Amino acid sequence: MPVDHRAANASLDAGYFDGIFAHDDDPWSLASSAYEAAKFARTIAVLDDRRYGSALEIGCAHGVLTRQLAPLCADLLAIDIAGKAIAYARERCRMLPQVRFERKAFPGALPVVGPLDLVMLSEVVYYWSDADLLTAGAWLRTHVAAGGRILLVHWVGATDYPQTGDAAVAKLHDAVGGAVAVEHVERTDCYRLDLWRRR
Repeated sequence: MPVDHRAANASLDAGYFDGIFAHDDDPWSLASSAYEAAKFARTIAVLDDRRYGSALEIGCAHGVLTRQLAPLCADLLAIDIAGKAIAYARERCRMLPQVRFERKAFPGALPVVGPLDLVMLSEVVYYWSDADLLTAGAWLRTHVAAGGRILLVHWVGATDYPQTGDAAVAKLHDAVGGAVAVEHVERTDCYRLDLWRRR
């Protein structure tokens, strides 16, 4: 019987993601889907009006977006909860010296970084419990530089994750509170993109 993650309201753990990557190096077709390619292109376009000294990508999976994000960043730390994902991402980005990788289960294990000019949260926040969303919000308030950006991109269809895409974004925004201003919002039939600026 499938696990109802929303009923449990617990963040999805490393075992869940290690299982997903155990037999498939591209379980969400991030490297092959026309939809994902268009979404990534739009993600980069929204950020491409500036360059970022210090950036963090939370939930890098196997590095498809990481490789596209890297040219905008002087220093990019990409983290993921799954060991195999990190291995794939490291190989994909091996020619990008400004990119570092760490296996971290954010926000349970917090990276030592900051202040950050950019935090990327693509298809990851809906995996977190309410408690972890509060932890993440508090961390973002203290680790993003004034004027720094937080970009969230999430599927808006039905999920069996702890959150829907819409609920995840709303709860994280509440958790960050008045520390951010909404810079840009857009929505397609499939995903939403939310760009916040640290006050």
